[in-house]
Amino acid sequence: MRRGFLGIDVGSISTNVVFLDERRKIIFESYARVSGSPIDSIKMCIKELACVMQDNAMEVGALCTTGSGRQLVGALLGADLVKNEISAHARGAIELHPDVRTIIEIGGQDSKVTIIEDGIVVDFAMNLVCAAGTGSFLDSQARRLDISVEELSRRSILSAHPTAIAGRCTVFSESDMINKQQIGHAQEDILMGLCHALARNFIGNVARGKPLDAPVLLQGGVSANLGIVRAFEDALGCKVIVPKHHMVMGAYGAALLAMEANVTQSRFCGADIWTHCIHTRGVACEDCPDHCEIIEIIDNGNVVGRTGGRCGKW
Repeated sequence: MRRGFLGIDVGSISTNVVFLDERRKIIFESYARVSGSPIDSIKMCIKELACVMQDNAMEVGALCTTGSGRQLVGALLGADLVKNEISAHARGAIELHPDVRTIIEIGGQDSKVTIIEDGIVVDFAMNLVCAAGTGSFLDSQARRLDISVEELSRRSILSAHPTAIAGRCTVFSESDMINKQQIGHAQEDILMGLCHALARNFIGNVARGKPLDAPVLLQGGVSANLGIVRAFEDALGCKVIVPKHHMVMGAYGAALLAMEANVTQSRFCGADIWTHCIHTRGVACEDCPDHCEIIEIIDNGNVVGRTGGRCGKW
């Protein structure tokens, strides 16, 4: 059978899966909502992947996981590599745009900037504390206005006179949007103002004075929002590139890292794992005063993996 290389990116909002053949061609690509259960979303994606693998007579030659759920999914599926999001997104971006200098990645719960020089990551920063400027905030504002995120994107770029919206805090932003709505500003101007506020918040709080030189790539789920792309172009004064596979760039980069790891025999548990009864439970480790909360992964009644310890024991 032919070997393929699997990259899985598990975030707060979505689970992304990319499966490459030996020529780096994408055989399978999936973007699925986590909906509160990363394990269920992974099983759904693997079920779809299993059909593709069978049709193409392929097997997993190596697996790399990334994202905030990388340790959990890595333990569950038997990952050969577990990499952080910075490495995975940078690898995917450099593959598609070797001259990239700045990578802006905005996900569901965090945002990141990565600085590249000569194809090497030289600096990065992350915002993990505040939801302002992330996909979850855009989702919440879209729900408040009773529109979809896609509609928010379409309406925002219709704005001719964007309204100034406070962008330092989600609470202040929402209050400011409501106030502008009540005094009569057009909805598309409010939405574009929100996009500008998110871009300013990212540049001021996440990038914090780092040089954001072109070429600039915008990736992650929020990159699909046309208003956000326009807002970053206005703020940076240059074209912002939304690359191919921008929604699954972390998984794409992880698949490339899996390919380049020269794994002889993969630890991948098998594409039939979607048929298994899998759940987790938390236990407290009593071996030292830290009392780490350990997550046990139970597959058909057997503990197949543990994550969560600080010392590396588990």
